[in-house]
Amino acid sequence: MTRQKIVTIVIIFILLAAVFLGVREMFVTPVPRTGPGHVGNGVGLVTIDGMIAAGGSGIFSAGQGDYLLGELRRAADDPIRALVVRINSPGGTAASSQEIYSELMRIREKGKIVVVSMGDLAASGGYMVACAADHIVANPATLTGSIGVIMDVSNLEGLYDLLGIEYDVVKSGQFKDMYSPARSLNDLERELLENMIADIYEQFIDTIVDGRGMDRDDVLPFADGRLLTGRQALDAGFVDELGTLYDAIERASQLAGIEGEPRLYHYGVRNLWSMRMPGFKLDFSNIIPGLERDSLFLR
Repeated sequence: MTRQKIVTIVIIFILLAAVFLGVREMFVTPVPRTGPGHVGNGVGLVTIDGMIAAGGSGIFSAGQGDYLLGELRRAADDPIRALVVRINSPGGTAASSQEIYSELMRIREKGKIVVVSMGDLAASGGYMVACAADHIVANPATLTGSIGVIMDVSNLEGLYDLLGIEYDVVKSGQFKDMYSPARSLNDLERELLENMIADIYEQFIDTIVDGRGMDRDDVLPFADGRLLTGRQALDAGFVDELGTLYDAIERASQLAGIEGEPRLYHYGVRNLWSMRMPGFKLDFSNIIPGLERDSLFLR
């Protein structure tokens, strides 16, 4: 076997491993475990990038929620004194956002500081997650807020009629096909969905009030789906400070009482899904209508 063939086989093997297992960061500093109670001067860093939804880290999974939960649980148990959460997300599903929020609160309950650093976008479900932090740092031009809940239900009835497509349904209950693209919602179905959305919305507001320690009356005027810049969010009390990722790391060190330069430990995964060229993003929900229509989205 020639050297060129060997190199080709090795490259193919690496690519296949990347597809099915995901490509972990190759230069992540492992967190040393030197015994119970040891915390040292370690600060963890985890990134939430893209849609927040249930799923793993493989190339065929658009979600990152399940993997993030595992990484946050690891950070909670590791001997670090603080965790910085870098958020660059437009939001996602309500349930996954709540799960990540709960894990961050668990980290705080273990006596560790949690600081959020907002990147370009930390909106809707991304903002819900941020509310679990002790301190939120945003850039002046960060887009955040977008407090609200939405559900999209496609109606292709006119297209089906144009194409002569007949759509028969056999169901066990009156609401079982209310997501059908072959017809519009009836009044009872619309009322049911509106009640569901109202309930999730109230949960969202409660999370902000509890997490941020804000008065409900101060939250509601901004809880109509509008976006805020980081500077506007600071004025309204939704973030605590303007600054960069490195300002957030420094703030986490100060709040954790770390003297000197903190040692940074990375959590999370970089896979082929997230390794995209600037300005290019694979998003199958825009390619296949209705792919995610069964989920309530915070946006």
